[in-house]
Amino acid sequence: MSKELKTGIVVLVIVVGFIWGFNFLKGQNLFDGNKRYFQVEYSKIGDLTRASFVTINGLKVGKVEDIKFNTSQDQRGHLIVRFSVDNDFEFSKNSIVRIYSPNPIASSNLAIIPSYEGETAVTGDTLQGEMEESLFTSIGERLDPLQTKVESVIIKADTLFSGINKVLNEQAVENINVSISNMAAIVKDLRLTVQNVNSLVADNQENLKITIAKTKEITTNLSSISDSLTTVNINNIVKKAENAVDNFNTLSKQITSTEGTIGKFINDKQVYDNLEAATKELEELLRDLKLHPKRYVHFSLFGKKAKPYKPAEEEGKKEKD
Repeated sequence: MSKELKTGIVVLVIVVGFIWGFNFLKGQNLFDGNKRYFQVEYSKIGDLTRASFVTINGLKVGKVEDIKFNTSQDQRGHLIVRFSVDNDFEFSKNSIVRIYSPNPIASSNLAIIPSYEGETAVTGDTLQGEMEESLFTSIGERLDPLQTKVESVIIKADTLFSGINKVLNEQAVENINVSISNMAAIVKDLRLTVQNVNSLVADNQENLKITIAKTKEITTNLSSISDSLTTVNINNIVKKAENAVDNFNTLSKQITSTEGTIGKFINDKQVYDNLEAATKELEELLRDLKLHPKRYVHFSLFGKKAKPYKPAEEEGKKEKD
């Protein structure tokens, strides 16, 4: 055997050994003929990598071989994970491949949740996938909306404080200080007023007691009067008042009628005319008595006769003649 042939064989063995060792370190056994390949599709894979393990019930049975994007129109953007299973453990196509994280700081792995109902899965089949939320992923998903809200609140608070800074200029601050000073003065005056009221009440406490006692006595008397009023026969009083009103109505009717002296005196015109004529004659008699008293009272020592009475009209005519 020539040296060139020996050298080529050694180089070939070294290359094969290097390839086998490299894949062995990655968990791949090139001489294992029982390896099966499956694929599963996810909308997101977390921190799953090509070096992630595949387990069944916690036992490592394979590894992730490849991760690529789905280029179809319907599922564009989804990720297709291709993984291998070295173990000859059989499960059906209804099994679920779940992405999980063994601990908070480790990368994610694949766990096959085996199902034994239905057709047995073979190389090239696509299995159903789901993702188990890790602690940090769950916290992150819950904190993201909260972060958005906090940022919105901070922006609004910044806008509010900007508006307050615009409103609270030097003049406004001075006015607020003056208002606070005025309020302090008002509170002080109120305190003095309350103290004066307390002093007034303390000084007039005896008078207040007497006033309250008299008020109580007046209330008692009013109560007694009220009790007395309740004993009065209101019905009899009302009945007597009604009788008085009836009598007054009867008297009024009699006065307005032509019967009786008062009715005739008020309503009969002839009576009124006679009364007026008598009054006029009485007036003339009194006037004549005043002007010629000797006609009515005669006193003479010599027996002279009194002049006969003549009406005032005849006397006036004689005087003119």
